[in-house]
Amino acid sequence: MTSQLVEMKADEKEYTGSEILLRCLVAEGVEVIFGYPGGAVLPIYDSLYDGQVKHLLARHEQGAIHAADGYARATGKPGVVIATSGPGATNLVTGIATAMMDSVPLVCITGNVAQHLLGTDAFQEADITGITMPITKHNYLVRDVRELPRIVKEAFTIATGGRPGPVLIDIPKDVSNARASFHYPESVYIRGFQPTTDPHPLQVQKLYDAIAQAKRPVILAGGGVVTSGAAEQLSRFAEQAQIPVTTTLMGIGGFSGTHPLWMGMPGMHGTYAANHALLNCDLLIGIGARFDDRVTMGRIDKFATKAKIAHIDIDPAEIGKNVETFIPIVGDVKKVLEVVNEKVPKSQSDDWVKQIDEWKQTYPLVYKISEESLKPQWVIQHLYHSTNGEAIVTTDVGQHQMWVAQYYRFAYSRSLLSSGGLGTMGFGFPAAIGAQLGVPDRTVIAVTGDGGFQMTAQELAVVALENIPVKVAIINNQCLGMVRQWQEVFYKERYCDVDLSGGPDFVKLADAYGVKAWRARTQEEAIQVWQEALRHPGPAVVDFWVTPQENVYPMVAPGAGLDEMLMGDEEA
Repeated sequence: MTSQLVEMKADEKEYTGSEILLRCLVAEGVEVIFGYPGGAVLPIYDSLYDGQVKHLLARHEQGAIHAADGYARATGKPGVVIATSGPGATNLVTGIATAMMDSVPLVCITGNVAQHLLGTDAFQEADITGITMPITKHNYLVRDVRELPRIVKEAFTIATGGRPGPVLIDIPKDVSNARASFHYPESVYIRGFQPTTDPHPLQVQKLYDAIAQAKRPVILAGGGVVTSGAAEQLSRFAEQAQIPVTTTLMGIGGFSGTHPLWMGMPGMHGTYAANHALLNCDLLIGIGARFDDRVTMGRIDKFATKAKIAHIDIDPAEIGKNVETFIPIVGDVKKVLEVVNEKVPKSQSDDWVKQIDEWKQTYPLVYKISEESLKPQWVIQHLYHSTNGEAIVTTDVGQHQMWVAQYYRFAYSRSLLSSGGLGTMGFGFPAAIGAQLGVPDRTVIAVTGDGGFQMTAQELAVVALENIPVKVAIINNQCLGMVRQWQEVFYKERYCDVDLSGGPDFVKLADAYGVKAWRARTQEEAIQVWQEALRHPGPAVVDFWVTPQENVYPMVAPGAGLDEMLMGDEEA
């Protein structure tokens, strides 16, 4: 990759590669590094000994990278993770793919065997640059210690520029030990990486004309709104043009969950109002959204067929990829909306807004209330009311993830942190740790299932030792809930390998790590113990035993259109 450097004043003293790396990270303002040491990164950890940058020792590399991911999502700053060669590096792969799918800025630093051993199947050798090439924005194998400062600067520039994503730097051990003077560039110009951020004025005018003529417009807001920090601009845009808004899973929080123009989430587990608005709109404005199969159900022939589609996105590759686009606008969402808001006209949507309000009233999200058991939807609603919608909530993947999206009304952007594109179980708890370190003044809740929590529960040691006050809410249905639901609905109740009963006892497990924990089986118990957990100054775990047979509704079957919603037999 060709780049031009603007260098800081050179430091002629010679440093080792590991010392140079640390100085680069300090220059980038890195606050915390998440990692796990091993032989190939021992020189780096020796440089970390002096404590210039805080390091959080995870209990598994996957926990480390999910924590770095949670830090990045909560703060908007790049997360940094370090792992050793071989299995240490390959244990990062799931987390790297998670960040790539959800456009999260990460700088992943791996060690490798000395260069003369590369390709010899040496102990703990892995071609991590080759392995991660499809799931990173870019990656580097550092061959010369003198190139390390430039590479680090480029890595941070690429990770955070344009559409964010993960970048990997692989450093052989001999490079970490080699010596050179320290020259850190203040900036780099990378030919071929010059993202377009400002919108083309002619395309903006086309959008104005379409809005002015629209009688049934809809905004589909995605993760790009959150990433660009455009929540305020989106709210102003929707209000001025009087356009109802639906937010994808990744876009939740980018538009207030209590705003009268918000319709909820669309797609597979979307609301009736959101899905029927997409079916009947005459103008669909996608803003920082990918039009992925969880929204369109892969049935483009049944998706927004009555609408002209406008698409605003920083990544030109996304525009026209999944749906035919009538008005393409390439640019940073925040900058585009700032320009658009200068003269945006009001649409002809008065009757349309009334129709959507009627749908919201007639077909709300509902579930059966039970005094004999604890309903998971009720638990999520209680978490929402107890925090006024102001907590940062991380989730794992499955039924509880969808219930959070449906029943927790997020007040702020960067408040729902969830693995959307890859759907990574084990993400929620370590992501909450990273988020809490990044935003220590906010309440952080990890909502997880009994399946996903067991994948990274070892990170309880980290919150105990560091006294990180994450609150863990386990929605414990003693099964792999979403898989069980699919087997019930689509596979004639042929339940195969979804039963997770038989342990562990999460209260005892938390206690073994030194973390305060409670269990709740009824609403009364849930109210009491959750209040105690919120009051507790340190980390806390609450094991909510919920109805195992509960399903997530509404639901659209895979391959079906948004007009084929399964509403279930739920009633308030």
